[in-house]
Amino acid sequence: MALPTLSSRQWLLAMAGLCIAGVVAALVAQYGFDMQPCPYCILQRVFFVVIALLCIVGSLAHGIARKVLVALAGVFALFDAAAAIYQHVVASKSASCNLTFADKVINALHIEDISPTVFAVRGNCADAAVSVLGVSFDLWSFALAVLLLVMAIRPLIRD
Repeated sequence: MALPTLSSRQWLLAMAGLCIAGVVAALVAQYGFDMQPCPYCILQRVFFVVIALLCIVGSLAHGIARKVLVALAGVFALFDAAAAIYQHVVASKSASCNLTFADKVINALHIEDISPTVFAVRGNCADAAVSVLGVSFDLWSFALAVLLLVMAIRPLIRD
């Protein structure tokens, strides 16, 4: 029995759903298990929200507009992957995230003002270096970003 093939619209909505699930998982970790987010955690949340919005709008668009939105989602997935790797390799080893790239972006864009519950920085990078099921949270974020990047290829070549 063959699995049904998803349309590009459904595929993009699935990508948006994965992004939303990632942010919800981060919020559960924060509010349910007291895992306070650092600036890089928040920056990755922002990227996932942006990807979700691009995918939702892309699911409603057609032709070249859809391809542009999907390509932008792929670019933001790359940004997210880079932020996760930087957090894992560099930032998690530092006692403070103040005045880092992530901190500057969050402050410049006033992201915390949009929704402090979701986007407020409440921890530092060293304290945010925690594991879930033996894998650090930043690597879970990296895996999701890579999955989204790979998923973005299909609507680009299929339509």
